[in-house]
Order: sequence, then structure tokens, then C-alpha cells
Amino acid sequence: MQRTRFGDMACSIARTLDVVGEPWSPLILRDVYVGMNRFEQIQQDLGISRKVLAERLRWLTENGVLERRAYSRRPPRHEYLLTAKGRELCDLLLVMVRWGDRWTSGEAGPPVLYRHHACGEIGHVELCCSSCGRPMRATDVDVLP
Repeated sequence: MQRTRFGDMACSIARTLDVVGEPWSPLILRDVYVGMNRFEQIQQDLGISRKVLAERLRWLTENGVLERRAYSRRPPRHEYLLTAKGRELCDLLLVMVRWGDRWTSGEAGPPVLYRHHACGEIGHVELCCSSCGRPMRATDVDVLP
């Protein structure tokens, strides 16, 4: 199945989706973020086919989101690590977590909690303006060409 390419569109959302818009990609990033760095670990956790996982890992590596690093020569084995680009994409995942916890978790509540290193408290992501520090939501901005 041929994938729709969004990378040439003059839109930051479309360009981001070109890299991580396929549904498995954010889940692979999540797994690598929490320390599942090896193919077998990711495959077992997600239940994804080996072929699809290999394709997604190759795509994320080619796009500079993950780094593939050998950890064994015999047999040849590799692990996947987040690059700076990949770590910044995990910030996007935290925003998705906030939305999912609020709108999809139901009575069970959030499946995991996040402890902030700076203060040691359990918290969630809040978007704020990089200039004034005040909350910044879609209803608080004008989109300018």
C-alpha cells in the first residue's frame, strides 16, 4: 500500500505527519522513549508484524528521529535510540497523552503517571506562550500567513 506523502506541503502539521503520521510511529517512539530499544522488545510490546516494524524503524531512522546502533556483532543485533529530533517529538507525545487522559481514559483514569524531574510532582503538560509564559491554546491565537 502506497503511503500519501505530505512532506512537500507548505504546512508544518503536514510535514510532521509525513514523518510520524502513520499510526505505528508514535507508539514505536513511545516504546523507545520508555527504554524498549531493541527490535524484539518493541515487536513483542506492540504485537506489530516484523515486516511493518522493520519498515517503520527504517523510516524513522532515515528521517533522523531514531539512531540505529549495533550492540552485538555475532549475531548482528541493533538497538534504536532517540535522536535530539526524536526526543523533541516525544514532547508532542506528552501533549497527546494529556488529551487522551482527559478525553479517552474513562473511569479507569490515566494508564500511567508522569513525574516531573524539576519538582518531583506528578503532573501533566500544559502549553504556554514562549514569549509571555501564559497559557496558549488554539482559541488564544490568530493564525497569520
